[in-house]
Amino acid sequence: MAAAMDWLPWSLLLLCLTCDTGAFYVPGVAPINFHQNDPVEIKAVKLTSSRTQLPYEYYSLPFCQPSKITYKAENLGEVLRGDRIVNTPFQVLMNSEKKCEVLCSQSNKPVTLTVEQSRLVAERITEDYYVHLIADNLPVATRLELYSNREGDDKKKEKDVQFEHGYRLGFTDVNKIYLHNHLSFILYYHREDLEEDREHTYRVVRFEVIPQSIRLEDLKADEKSSCTLPEGTNSSPQEIDPTKENQLYFTYSVHWEESDIKWASRWDTYLTMSDVQIHWFSIINSVVVVFFLSGILSMIIIRTLRKDIANYNKEDDIEDTMEESGWKLVHGDVFRPPQYPMILSSLLGSGIQLFCMILIVIFVAMLGMLSPSSRGALMTTACFLFMFMGVFGGFSAGRLYRTLKGHRWKKGAFCTATLYPGVVFGICFILNCFIWGKHSSGAVPFPTMVALLCMWFGISLPLVYLGYYFGFRKQPYDNPVRTNQIPRQIPEQRWYMNRFVGILMAGILPFGAMFIELFFIFSAIWENQFYYLFGFLFLVFIILVVSCSQISIVMVYFQLCAEDYRWWWRNFLVSGGSAFYVLVYAIFYFVNKLDIVEFIPSLLYFGYTALMVLSFWLLTGTIGFYAAYMFVRKIYAAVKID
Repeated sequence: MAAAMDWLPWSLLLLCLTCDTGAFYVPGVAPINFHQNDPVEIKAVKLTSSRTQLPYEYYSLPFCQPSKITYKAENLGEVLRGDRIVNTPFQVLMNSEKKCEVLCSQSNKPVTLTVEQSRLVAERITEDYYVHLIADNLPVATRLELYSNREGDDKKKEKDVQFEHGYRLGFTDVNKIYLHNHLSFILYYHREDLEEDREHTYRVVRFEVIPQSIRLEDLKADEKSSCTLPEGTNSSPQEIDPTKENQLYFTYSVHWEESDIKWASRWDTYLTMSDVQIHWFSIINSVVVVFFLSGILSMIIIRTLRKDIANYNKEDDIEDTMEESGWKLVHGDVFRPPQYPMILSSLLGSGIQLFCMILIVIFVAMLGMLSPSSRGALMTTACFLFMFMGVFGGFSAGRLYRTLKGHRWKKGAFCTATLYPGVVFGICFILNCFIWGKHSSGAVPFPTMVALLCMWFGISLPLVYLGYYFGFRKQPYDNPVRTNQIPRQIPEQRWYMNRFVGILMAGILPFGAMFIELFFIFSAIWENQFYYLFGFLFLVFIILVVSCSQISIVMVYFQLCAEDYRWWWRNFLVSGGSAFYVLVYAIFYFVNKLDIVEFIPSLLYFGYTALMVLSFWLLTGTIGFYAAYMFVRKIYAAVKID
């Protein structure tokens, strides 16, 4: 599939895409032009915390509500992410300043939080929750100005500006809890160049917020819902006491600034990562290491194989050769069907399905078609592609099942369509029950679950059956040697031929090639970061395919040289050895990087990690299996067998 690509133009395109995350224009996402004083709607997405991993919808807390609450119709990806996009009472007009405005004040009275509401707000603040808002589909960000810690004159210290997604709900100080009840919105616009007679149009290009905590006594509000902020640093923060009722004002201000950033480049602030250089070093390091080791392995294997084949094909010394040990001795058993051929072919079919889905998703995302501005598009595309790739998974599973002398193709097709998806659905359903119990927006609603089941049984299952039917009818893979009727006895194996030792040895190289990228992916999933370095990810994926294939070939060669012909299952398990290291890394990440202490967040983390590890094992195991199968067929076709 990927091999059919012409390498030179693709590599040039890849370099262009990875060198710069500059301006891109996403198909189907058009800019919105605003005139002076046009309303710019501020919507709320959700509340998130990396400590609990449980998103909540905005109005789960007692924020000020508009007269009519309207939820946006969401795509599948948004629902699965826990987004619940809803309107808010913030009144923002294009290029119109607001010094201080009070929300939901009736006759100049402050908002009173009940004891229960106060306890809930205090709990969310101590759990480090962030609030996520959007304006013109741009997420709000908090500016962090960090000074580089360099020796020398303090005046020459460089300021490093970074952005934090969303804003903190509040903060704690000396066992007291404070709420950010005033939001200073800073919106940046780009003025579009037009003809002289026409009115200027504006486009929103950045959305920042400075959250502040100002106590009730320091805010002066009038009957027109306007307010006066305290000057300087004289004010005290708004404390939330969870044991009693609390009175406070919810206020906001709006400031507009003109920007040179064009609309097509407005996401660069959110997507630019400070450590792109680290990415390049890690990628170059991985490429050099993998291709250096690949060259050495290929040279050793090819030289050894040529020597083996030359020896085996010498007609004079056939008797001597047969007394030696080596991979030729198991030629009568190497293609003997393994135990449980239906399960093996089903798992490999699901692996092909995953491989096709991941390859297409990464490639399309690399071309900029799955921009984060298309919220939830990546997950929606992945779900639908997995369903439609069932035809390729079914075809490969059906053909392999027939090659392994299987006869019950209908049962095999059903097994392929339900084994891996059934495990995924089962684990997700159990985790979903726990999320439901916490009343989190991360819980998949029942109608969405029914829709997913309909997609599984209405799209994926028929396509797997269709592919399986044609794969089973097609000519089986042509094995170059006949299988003996009586199985050969397998000699006692050395300790390093143990299956677990094989997994440890085979997993190091593929994992080493991708573990830096794994850190960024984990950060995106568990710490609510944006991930958009799909150019790097595509390179890493290519390196992963190459390294898995070569390690698999080396492992199967050593196994056959040890006269152990039971390579089918062992090679599939061993080729997925890097999944074991992914699991170890996930545990390390949990202990060192995350601050999760409660049971349900820990259960969610390890539940979803188990699914990631299972999927990664299927993917790498399938890549390694097919590489090894091609290799075994090639070497036995090259020797003369009597």
